[in-house]
Amino acid sequence: VQLVESGGGEVQAGGSIRLSCTSSGGDNYSRYCMGWSRQAPGKEREGVAAVDSDGSTDYGTPVKGRFTVSRDNAKNTLYLQMNSLKPEDSGTYSCGRARAYSWLTSDYDLWGPGTQVTVSS
Repeated sequence: VQLVESGGGEVQAGGSIRLSCTSSGGDNYSRYCMGWSRQAPGKEREGVAAVDSDGSTDYGTPVKGRFTVSRDNAKNTLYLQMNSLKPEDSGTYSCGRARAYSWLTSDYDLWGPGTQVTVSS
């Protein structure tokens, strides 16, 4: 299975970006919980959001109310809509496949290479 992210870029504080992640090479995509993490330079990977196979969603505290995770199982694609962005949201955003419904990075067994998001003040 391969996960490939796209949609990153640079935006000013208060702006929005939508990330996509396409899965290929595997079966049963719709059965897995999928999620997003981010990593800033010099910091550990941080869980951001997750969407379960039934569409249930959960978020890390720093992004609640600003980010929305969704999925299109027909396209094997995961999305992350990020609004009201702050400079501290900058980092490399990766999508991942989880072993259980969770946004905690320790519950994930597969990550994509990531896409860079930079939020300027």
